[in-house]
Amino acid sequence: MSEKEPSERYRTGMAVRRQVLGDAHVDRATAQMTEFDADFQTFITEGAWGSVWSRPGLTRRERSILTLALLAALGQDEEVAMHVRATRNTGATRDDIKEALLHVAVYAGVPAANHAFKIVKKTFAEMEANPEPQE
Repeated sequence: MSEKEPSERYRTGMAVRRQVLGDAHVDRATAQMTEFDADFQTFITEGAWGSVWSRPGLTRRERSILTLALLAALGQDEEVAMHVRATRNTGATRDDIKEALLHVAVYAGVPAANHAFKIVKKTFAEMEANPEPQE
């Protein structure tokens, strides 16, 4: 971010981002931020976290399930894993994730769901091996 004072939407977004993804993840992302991607980081903090994730219409659990289904359908492997880890904070269960991926199979294709199941299983195994959040 530039030298100017962060907007209210940015402050709200950063709080929600930390609640969902965890302080360690957000601290790492912030530490890796450069002048080149500072505007992008501001955009996702204000837009995704300060505008969409902070809306009252859906619970964090519901947003988490939707996000995982969309990311799986789009083949966004790293983001799928990140949001699986975030379920520690959102309340989405393994059964919720399984059901979302079944929807992916029907509406986005079996190969997308199959690939996402592999990523999710690997992420679950990593989470079990290291129960302390790393994000």
